[in-house]
Parts: sequence; structure tokens; C-alpha cells
Amino acid sequence: MKRFLHIAVALLLTTTICAQAQTTKELWESGNKAYFDENYQKAVQDYETIRALGHESDDLYLNLGNAYFKRGMIGKALLNYNRALRFSPSDEDVLYNITIANKYVQDKIDVMPTFFLHRWMNELRSSMTSNAWAGLSLVFFTAMLIAGLVYLLTSTLKWRKIGFYGALSLLVLFVISAWFAGSQRKILLNPDKAIVMSSAAPVKSSPDPSSKDLFVLHEGTKVAVKDSLGDFREIEISDGNKGWIEAKAIEMID
Repeated sequence: MKRFLHIAVALLLTTTICAQAQTTKELWESGNKAYFDENYQKAVQDYETIRALGHESDDLYLNLGNAYFKRGMIGKALLNYNRALRFSPSDEDVLYNITIANKYVQDKIDVMPTFFLHRWMNELRSSMTSNAWAGLSLVFFTAMLIAGLVYLLTSTLKWRKIGFYGALSLLVLFVISAWFAGSQRKILLNPDKAIVMSSAAPVKSSPDPSSKDLFVLHEGTKVAVKDSLGDFREIEISDGNKGWIEAKAIEMID
């Protein structure tokens, strides 16, 4: 009897998965058609339904961002473009669309200057996903082991030097790529960036509605979330200024 129950459950799960896959495909095609027919509200509905079913990809978030952009919803557009970057950090289409959408953001905030080496390292780290960096680190690790074997198993001075210095160089590359992989994964699992969704959101000196307004942010501005307390979030903008904003005024890039 138990065997038949297991078979029935397996068949039910298989049928459910197949039906969901078919539904997702239909929604994707329906959303794409609605977009090209300039029915952007319908496109948003179809793409959001796909996301609600648990499916995520750079293409989905790019299309969703485009549909929101066409509807004039800059905050939602930038939110989804930034979500697309999690899957494809160096995608030129996504980066271009972010540049275009940012032109419609009211807040023009100066970026706090950083040391060029730190900036270069961040750009390099963001050029690939955590999985890509992890794969590259395994390649460097394997090559390092081979170089080590060359050093240990050969008696020729020339090849021992090649093996020794090669192993050292590959060790450095392995450590860097593994660190990049861990750093990118940490960002993915513990996102701290958000987009302002309100047309005008006051940033306060403390997590209290009656506290002093420090400045006002507008839809589409990207912020870093540093802390939370009740209905407020402590945020920092790109010029280094900090304050508290209502949680409902922002949406996390998660």
C-alpha cells in the first residue's frame, strides 16, 4: 500500500512541476507579446506572476524593468534592473538601462571618493557572479596542485623553479578568486541595497516620526540599508550621508 502511495505522490509532483513549467512558459510568451503590443500593465502582471511562482533570471528582471520603465515607474524599473545584475553583473544591456533610468531620478547625489585600488577591486569582483568566481578558483587550485607536483617530482632545476613560482602565483590567484566568490555570495545572500519607492521620502535624524528631517529622497534613488528599528531603516546614500527612513518608502534589492 505504501508503495502505491509513493508512486501516486511522485506522479502528482511530476504533474504539478510539468504544469507549472507550462504555465511559466505561457506567461513568459504572454508577457513578451503584451510588451510588444505596448500593453505594459499586462506585461508587468505576467512577469510578476512568473516571479511569484519562484522563477528568477536576468532576462525576467530585465524585461520586468523595461515594462515598468515604459509605465513611467522609475523606482520599480531600477529595482528590477538591479535585481538582474545579481545574475549577470556585467550585462551591458542592464547597465545601459540603469544609466538611462537614472537620468529620470530627481536626486543627483555625488559619489563619495574612494581609493582607486579599492574601486578597481570592486569593479573586478562585480564583473562575474559568485558561481563564476568559485569555478575559476577551482581551476586555479587544480593548476596550483599540478605546479606543486612538478616542483616535487622533477629533478631539473629549471622545472623545479617553474613549479615553485607557478604554484605561488596560482595560490595568490586562488585566494583572490575564492575571496571574490565569497564576497559576491555574501552580497547575494545578505543584500543591503534598496531603492526608494516613494515620490518623496523624508530622511530623519532618528527612528521617530516626529524627529528632525535631515533631507528628502525621491523615487529611484539607491540607498544602503545599515540597520533597522521598528518601522524605520537606517540608510546611507552614496555621498556618505546617513539617516532614518520609513521601511515602507523603500524596497530591498533581494
